[in-house]
Amino acid sequence: MTDVKPDIKDEPEFIDTNSLDDTKTTPVLDQGSVDPVYQAKAHVLNNAIQQIGMGKYQWELFVLVGFGWAADNMWPIITSLILPAVALEFNQSKPPLLSLAQNIGLLAGAIFWGFGCDIFGRRLAFNATIGVTAVFGLIAAGSPNFAAIGCFAALWSVGVGGNLPVDSAVFLEFLPGSHQYLLTILSIFWALAQLLATLVAWPLLGYRTCSAEQTTPCTRSQNFGWRYFMIAMGGFSMICFILRFVFFTLYESPKYLMGKGKDAEAVAVVHKVALKNGKTSPLSIADLEIHNTEGHQGTDTAAVLKRKLEKINLDHVRALFRTRKLAYSTTLIMVIWAFIGLAFPLYNAFIPYLLNSRGAAYGDGSTYITYRNSLIIAVLGIPGALLGGVLVEIPKFGRKGALALATTLTGVFLFGSTTAKTSNGLLGWNCAYNFMSNVMYAVLYAYTPEIFPTKDRGTGNALTASANRIFGVMAPIVAIYANLETAAPVYVSGALFIAAGVLVCLLPFESRGKASL
Repeated sequence: MTDVKPDIKDEPEFIDTNSLDDTKTTPVLDQGSVDPVYQAKAHVLNNAIQQIGMGKYQWELFVLVGFGWAADNMWPIITSLILPAVALEFNQSKPPLLSLAQNIGLLAGAIFWGFGCDIFGRRLAFNATIGVTAVFGLIAAGSPNFAAIGCFAALWSVGVGGNLPVDSAVFLEFLPGSHQYLLTILSIFWALAQLLATLVAWPLLGYRTCSAEQTTPCTRSQNFGWRYFMIAMGGFSMICFILRFVFFTLYESPKYLMGKGKDAEAVAVVHKVALKNGKTSPLSIADLEIHNTEGHQGTDTAAVLKRKLEKINLDHVRALFRTRKLAYSTTLIMVIWAFIGLAFPLYNAFIPYLLNSRGAAYGDGSTYITYRNSLIIAVLGIPGALLGGVLVEIPKFGRKGALALATTLTGVFLFGSTTAKTSNGLLGWNCAYNFMSNVMYAVLYAYTPEIFPTKDRGTGNALTASANRIFGVMAPIVAIYANLETAAPVYVSGALFIAAGVLVCLLPFESRGKASL
């Protein structure tokens, strides 16, 4: 009888380390940018997550967080795709009002979920955002008039607006510093969502939609395509919600728990993640509590009343302006998000409308051509997102270099689109624009959460997202009073992208190769 060797793959791998305090990760933020006790404990947790490494838990989370990235781009694209059909059916003279309703909802969602996840935790917000989106997206398919579809667009956007502030915080806090580039790669879901939306829209909206060229009134029976489209997209989001809520157990962020003074719970979560990855971690409560002697963290577990009152004050906001350099960084990234928040929807939200109206002027404005071209533009976003993941890891170029280059070129290609004399020429410039804008967003979504400390990351993401959404609310207002048939909105959008690209060069922190706090 031969000896049978145990299958070591079935046994947890023990992480052999002398000290979790060894300097193995370099923080993004400078020493003193956050309170010293929190910073020391975050460093210990960073090392613990780093030593566990990238495993089953993080890869599953990568996919589920990708659903949030997908929703963030898919639903504004959905609004832009149904805009021509909705405007024709309801005989609406100011179609951008639908985008206005959407952007108001996005703003409300960014503020509520972004600030809220620092108060009531990441788990509830992570599941609720995509659930709210799915429910109101499905209900919107039955809208009887333009006011109703506007209300439902605002409501589904409350869910959409919270996806990125919450999901980026959740993913980054479980991610080893060596794999933070995956935040950039996540934008592949952003590009795939645009591709999915346009792929589904082409048959449904391309064949069951009133044409801008028809002379007879557009009736509901002729224009049912957009309603089928809403059911399809709402159903997809509901499937994403079920996969998140039913089939995956999300642990609360260890650094969030530590920031709330719950060191024991933070340590327990690290051990659960290690176990799911087939490893064990030597992290103990003592590894965190030893740093309590270095000062006061401000999360005294005995001060229950104080913590409850803390929920309604501005401590998380003040923390992001704690030092001059951190305040400068926070302000600048908010301005960049604000500029892009106006520039992107001012043009992107009206691409199908522009393709339709200008195509009619060029003699090829059929709904088939309009949605075919939207699909071609969407395809170019996928390699753009992948390129962003490569550029951010180039030495001496990093996040800032990639972001500055991509943002500036996005504006340049928009200016180029004004020179188009044919429908195919406009299509070519739009493809180049979409390619570079996906590079830009891939880097921007990765870089932004990395430069905020974990305990205030939800708030930091909320501030940037809110700046983005506030200026986004202005975009349809500009579109209403600036004729979309002219190049004026395009020039404004292009100039804002270029200005944002210049501001990126002034950002003080480079996060490539460093671990977030």
